[in-house]
Amino acid sequence: MTRKKKGAVLVAMSGGVDSSVAAAILQRRGYEVIGITMQIWQESETDPRHGGCCSLGAVEDARRVARRLDIPHYVLNFKRVFADTVIRDFVQEYRSGRTPNPCVQCNRYVKFDALLQKADELGCDYIATGHYGRARFNRTTQRWNLLRARDKNKDQSYVLYMLSQEQLSRVIFPLGEMPSKTETRRIASELGLWVANKPDSQEICFVANAGGYHQFLKQITPDAFQPGEIRDQQGKVLGEHGGIALYTVGQRRRLHLNVGGVPMFVLKVLPEENAIVVGTEEQLYERALHVEAVTWSAIPKLTEPLDVFAKIRYNMPEARAALIPGDTPESARLLFKEPVRAITPGQIAVFYRGQTVIGGGTIGRSKPYKADEAGTRQAVETAVQLVEPILAGGCNR
Repeated sequence: MTRKKKGAVLVAMSGGVDSSVAAAILQRRGYEVIGITMQIWQESETDPRHGGCCSLGAVEDARRVARRLDIPHYVLNFKRVFADTVIRDFVQEYRSGRTPNPCVQCNRYVKFDALLQKADELGCDYIATGHYGRARFNRTTQRWNLLRARDKNKDQSYVLYMLSQEQLSRVIFPLGEMPSKTETRRIASELGLWVANKPDSQEICFVANAGGYHQFLKQITPDAFQPGEIRDQQGKVLGEHGGIALYTVGQRRRLHLNVGGVPMFVLKVLPEENAIVVGTEEQLYERALHVEAVTWSAIPKLTEPLDVFAKIRYNMPEARAALIPGDTPESARLLFKEPVRAITPGQIAVFYRGQTVIGGGTIGRSKPYKADEAGTRQAVETAVQLVEPILAGGCNR
């Protein structure tokens, strides 16, 4: 199965250098390129140094690039989709004592699901983004594979693991073969795109101008900031915390706690008891974890144990592990060869063999806990109301 050599491609343009160059490369290759910018949770800040990848300033940057390339460009309001998926998950996870990865959920529900639907509406054959990854059809397995990017320092396959076979068959990653980000910027400069030297966005887009995600959460779900007990592993109370949403596994900041001169770190967050459990640095290291909501990529399902390399955070080196089938096709167990630090419920575990992503999923809790759905729903609506005056209108050309 191969893609047609040319066709119409809908490019997600965030106003950054990566997506801008992705659009330019596809135009050079002879594709009919249409740019689309998603307004999902923008702040009113127009300065491109602020507001994350989806600020109003970023929308204008994308427009300018589209004009420079002489391609059609649309701005679409995805506020409701973003709130119902990414924000809902963000709130639910923190209320459940877990640490979410909103960028993964945005990729899952907005940047690919919604983008592909819009591509169908516009009659586009493909979608494309500025992510650093590669999609390739494996003739032996008859499956589309997600591969690491050529530039290992920019590889984003970790946050793309959830792509389905249908999505992989229709997505193009023009930057996947780029040797370095320097080359991406060189191409942008060569094309006269002022975004050539624009800094990379580092913030979570919907909290960039709200004093960080803690302030954002305090506004929409204050019950996650009720004081509670700090305990050791034997249940002894060592102090008081300021709210479970302030803490994640492996954290020392905000604890200011030593026992017998030994620094303490967060080992567990217990939302059902509004408590956190602390311990030493050594106690943070574990070998086993449970993975749920698994998306299998290179294989249809896991039927027997498999040797893999796995990552449990975006910026960590992969570690050797055994991947073991779980109780359901969408679950698995990971057993690392050597203990790894701070296995964090809610974060993502991705499994590799060589350059190929085998699959990935969400790290689960040993004891499942479900936050109150009514409280989560109210928090999401509160979050929407905070930006309602900013995000008005629908589709603009």
